Amino acid sequence: MDKLKAAVIGVGYLGRFHAQKYAAMEDVELIGVVDADAARAADVAAELGTAPYEDHRVILDSVDLVSIAVPTTSHFEVARSCLRAGVHILLEKPITRTVAEAESLIEEAKARDLVFQVGHLERFNEAVMALEGAIKNPMFVESHRLAQFRPRGTDVDVVLDLMIHDIDIILSIVPSAVSSVDSVGVPVLSDEVDIANARLRFDNGCVANVTASRVSRETLRKIRIFQPDSYITIDYQTKRISLFRKNGDGAPVPGLPNISMEEKTFESGDTLFAEIRSFVDSVKNGTPPLVSGEDGKRALELAHVITANLTGKPIEEG
Repeated sequence: MDKLKAAVIGVGYLGRFHAQKYAAMEDVELIGVVDADAARAADVAAELGTAPYEDHRVILDSVDLVSIAVPTTSHFEVARSCLRAGVHILLEKPITRTVAEAESLIEEAKARDLVFQVGHLERFNEAVMALEGAIKNPMFVESHRLAQFRPRGTDVDVVLDLMIHDIDIILSIVPSAVSSVDSVGVPVLSDEVDIANARLRFDNGCVANVTASRVSRETLRKIRIFQPDSYITIDYQTKRISLFRKNGDGAPVPGLPNISMEEKTFESGDTLFAEIRSFVDSVKNGTPPLVSGEDGKRALELAHVITANLTGKPIEEG
């Protein structure tokens, strides 16, 4: 079978890693990397034995699929031009700047029967994927995502930079609409909000408490999920899950009658490779992506509501 032809548009910090993953796949040919910074494109191209470009439009007739890792403000224009050229896309998070832009891209992809995947990486974390079937009816969710400050990513607030990962995960496990949002946040080292907390209430009674910071001394990525028959913790960094069940088959927990615990730690895999591999397989097999454009739009919608709630500014519609 012929190899799929791929390119990466935007090869800064994250885009370079995308290019490396495609170059390592036997069924994919990385035909080029694109960046407005010609020197950066040339550097990555030389590293991976491919061609550098400054304008993505010149390669669209030569590729089957692309990863798009340009700044969020450019997501819509770049993604739309790729879709209109018949190219499948993996678009980094957040999906777009506005919900209207996201809806437009979803329609473009649907009209052309193209795969449109959004780069919510945490969905491909081994610990998260191992819990399929165990999460049934969450009634309280608490997540913490703390990171050290890095200038990269500060073109958006911490909600769109970091919290959106947890927003996406929570929306994927709670089968209900959000009924109310209460959030607070402050800027610390950038002009945007750097620390934020949101309390989300869902129509089915579930409550989620979500905290994100990009000005912490330590890094932390954990989520706790409480449901009627079990309590689950996931440590995204160590890829460890702890599952406490009522009348379960695990080891008894001293002092807690009828409660058992199972703990699993997964070897540190390549989550980005898994994400891109899933995208490539969706293109090859004509199957829906694990994280669709609709998923990306839902996460963006809620992120905007959280930000508007904590800043008092109206949501940008255009």
